Amino acid sequence: MASSNNSIKIHEHCLVAPPSATATHFSLPLTFFDLIWLRFHPVERIFFYALSLPHSDPSFFFEKVVPKLKASLSQTLQRFLPLAGNVVWPSDSHEPFIQFNPGDGVSLVLAQCDDDAEFNHFLDNSPREATKSRTLVPHLESSDSAASVISLQITLFPNKGFCIGISTHHAVLDGKSSTVFVKAWAYACRSGEEESPPSLVPELEPFFDRDLIKDPTGLESVFINNWSQILSKMDPSDTSHGRSLNIMSLPIKDHSVRATFELKRGDLEKIRKRVLSKWELVDEAKPNFASSKPTTLSTFVTSRAYVSVCIAKALHEPQNIQKFALGLTVDCRARLEPPIPENYFGNCVASHIVDTQPEDFIKEDGVVVVAKRIWSKIKMLDKGALDGVETVFSRFLVMLSEGVKGMGVAGSNRFGVYGTDFGWGRPAKVEITSIDRGLNIGFAESKDGKGGVEVGLVLNKHAMDLFHAIFHAGLCFD
Repeated sequence: MASSNNSIKIHEHCLVAPPSATATHFSLPLTFFDLIWLRFHPVERIFFYALSLPHSDPSFFFEKVVPKLKASLSQTLQRFLPLAGNVVWPSDSHEPFIQFNPGDGVSLVLAQCDDDAEFNHFLDNSPREATKSRTLVPHLESSDSAASVISLQITLFPNKGFCIGISTHHAVLDGKSSTVFVKAWAYACRSGEEESPPSLVPELEPFFDRDLIKDPTGLESVFINNWSQILSKMDPSDTSHGRSLNIMSLPIKDHSVRATFELKRGDLEKIRKRVLSKWELVDEAKPNFASSKPTTLSTFVTSRAYVSVCIAKALHEPQNIQKFALGLTVDCRARLEPPIPENYFGNCVASHIVDTQPEDFIKEDGVVVVAKRIWSKIKMLDKGALDGVETVFSRFLVMLSEGVKGMGVAGSNRFGVYGTDFGWGRPAKVEITSIDRGLNIGFAESKDGKGGVEVGLVLNKHAMDLFHAIFHAGLCFD
């Protein structure tokens, strides 16, 4: 657990391994897609589930429900063997890799929260103290020479429900892969199969072949060197020469609050129509952009533009921030040449900075301007998903030195996280906890499945109040 809380009691801390009869030594290289995230903070999610009696009674839960979750986790790890291993960097290896040895497993914490009101507070979308969620996500172990791939925490809220907190190493799996694993675990638990490994539907069957990822321009070395530069700047006395796997986590700012907002399908359509109606009225600062008016705009473009502009305007006046930038991660599976399978398991996303001017976000028609820039960026990436990816790190450092406030994005409304049913129903809420490490926006599909988008944010209380007002005011137009 990331922080202590008197209402949280630890029942057990154990290691869940794949079935010993079938577990063998296994290693898997990291590609340049993975090395981008080598020492990035863990990606953390919490899946909350309402649970009726007797299942939510502590005795029943820990004696009946937990063994089923454990058994299905063990079976699922047989299909996802790298997750039970570690990222290692032996002294005789030029780069780190994933290694599984018999006896390895996933750290699992079993806990109970005895505060009767807490479960409903976590489900509420209203602002609440951001650090409270940290009691529900497990710590991911790391050192100079090794790092865990995944850790889990199951917390019971007696007579209310339970949650599963998951912390994953970003150098091993991206958001799509992480979601596939949790869905596969849920599928095995829900089906109750005793077969090991469990049979999975094709879209949940992981594909590990790293030979499909080509690196003709040497991006692997570029990204290893980037992390070495970061380390030398942060700690000039360090003697590891960049050969460290210790995860670097940004501190969580004091007095931050966490809240969830929703853009319903109708809201997205309003924003889409407004942007398209002004498409040709907003001047392009960069004439090389593809600016021919599209017939429609994706939810990706519409939601990212609207939310990022609302954040910028909420931070602009009270904090006197004039300049902003938006970073996006783009799935490259279908964009590579040739494309790779959708069930490729690992990282296959590239980070890019949207080509906006720093002041675009606070303009009167900022949503239109930023939407055009995102749309143009996506069009460019469809032709070359890796174009310019080697310069993103240096560009970001230059922007920071010029006083630009960077915004990041986590999650996706295409992951279908609300379809993750372990056998006791769909999640009551899914939260991307790790957005509290920096200025990040968490996205998921709406819980009701009607085409909307959930937006998770962590800001200081005053900025969150301003964001709330700006966000809802902007949806009042016809």
